[in-house]
Amino acid sequence: MLAPRLAGAQAARQSLKCTCRAAYTTRAALARPGPASLTSSPLPRFDAPSARPTPRSFARAYSARTTPTDPIVVEGNTYPRDAFSNVTPTILSKLPRRLHLSPSHPIGILRTLIESHFASFKHLNSLSPIVTVQQNFDDLGFPADHPGRALTDSYYLNQTHMLRTHTSAHEVESFRSGLEQFLLTADVYRRDEIDRSHYPVFHQMEGCSVFDPATGAIERLEKENAEMRAALKAANIVIEDETGEETATNPYQAEHDPRVARVIAEHLKNNLNGLVLKLFGGRASQGGEPLRVRWIEATFPWTAPSYEVEVMFNGKWLEILGCGVVRQTALERSGVGHKQGWAFGLGLERIAMVLFSIPDIRLFWSEDARFLSQFRENEISTFKPYSKYPECYKDLTFWVPSQGEAEKAWHENDFMELVRDEGGDLVESVQLIDEFTHPKTGRKSRCYRLNYRSMDRSLSNEEVNRIQDRVIERVTGEMGVEVR
Repeated sequence: MLAPRLAGAQAARQSLKCTCRAAYTTRAALARPGPASLTSSPLPRFDAPSARPTPRSFARAYSARTTPTDPIVVEGNTYPRDAFSNVTPTILSKLPRRLHLSPSHPIGILRTLIESHFASFKHLNSLSPIVTVQQNFDDLGFPADHPGRALTDSYYLNQTHMLRTHTSAHEVESFRSGLEQFLLTADVYRRDEIDRSHYPVFHQMEGCSVFDPATGAIERLEKENAEMRAALKAANIVIEDETGEETATNPYQAEHDPRVARVIAEHLKNNLNGLVLKLFGGRASQGGEPLRVRWIEATFPWTAPSYEVEVMFNGKWLEILGCGVVRQTALERSGVGHKQGWAFGLGLERIAMVLFSIPDIRLFWSEDARFLSQFRENEISTFKPYSKYPECYKDLTFWVPSQGEAEKAWHENDFMELVRDEGGDLVESVQLIDEFTHPKTGRKSRCYRLNYRSMDRSLSNEEVNRIQDRVIERVTGEMGVEVR
């Protein structure tokens, strides 16, 4: 491990020397996942439990950085700053974009196609991204110490208001308003790593449908199930469903009549099989093979039983969405405990990157006509790269703070946010390429590779050097690291 450490340190000491390579050069040791990995845009409510280590304490997660004292003014409202305020001007500048409302943008095209499949549903897509902490977390039953609440994971205007982290922030109010069937599409915000498939702003769609068994709704669902089964049987689709009915690992809820739960689960599956056929069926039929869809058991906090849906695309199984029968406790919190229903959630970017062959999630935010002019309303087309600009990377090595509270304050997401704030969309990826612990002092060193590449033009060494200088200045002053 000594040789790699020295190599990383030497590269960091030359941080003002920029290494440029031909676009899309492959470095096996630093291979990045392509869009087929579908790692971007986490599913609304249907996220797997966080894989991040739980912070040593909630105080550590809520470590505050030096911030301005002037209030935050956004969407015509003023929010006083406090110790929670961590949203940056870079992130706030994304709020007016509303990509999902542009009918000829890939995100808007996909939204429209999904809405057309659920034509009878109420379509909610213009809700403000600013919500209360209660809406985003408390109303959904998030524990007070849940990692998702941390300043390192979410964007706060202040202690009481934040940028929504999922579409589910509007679920309770939607149910309380009397809606029984709705699709909710929105831009959501999370602090995250930097690479081609992650972005701090992405788009989710959540669909919910609830029924009152006392009004004969279950009999109506049985009739609809028969009709949808017949339509799917006649379509060019092969459905692999090993989830069956109730299992010990994916049981029905104790509050539910098994017959009713079975009908609701089948109604969910039939609707979503039809949606997947609508989105992917055309591409699958081009090769003469039927579309293959696979259902697998899953575990989500707000549904039971729960499922994930995968599609065979270009020879690989791709996770498309998560879904399940809504937990009765969630409906009770919404004031509709006498009803039962199903819900699903999906990330629009993760599907659009595959359907439109878009290799870099930053492209969705491009205002270059060479990108935007390639897409037409209601059409799924293949993106054609208009140019491949060279990459320019710099290595930055530093000692992580090791004294007192400073050590508790370090979090990688804070570093990622700082880099993104300075470099914006010119930063293609940030990768940890080396770690080292000094055998005598115990000090910890990290080496990050910051890869710069514009989607629209060539970058000069001088321009990248200026950005890198600002990153070094801020990471030293705000995060207490010692650059090597």
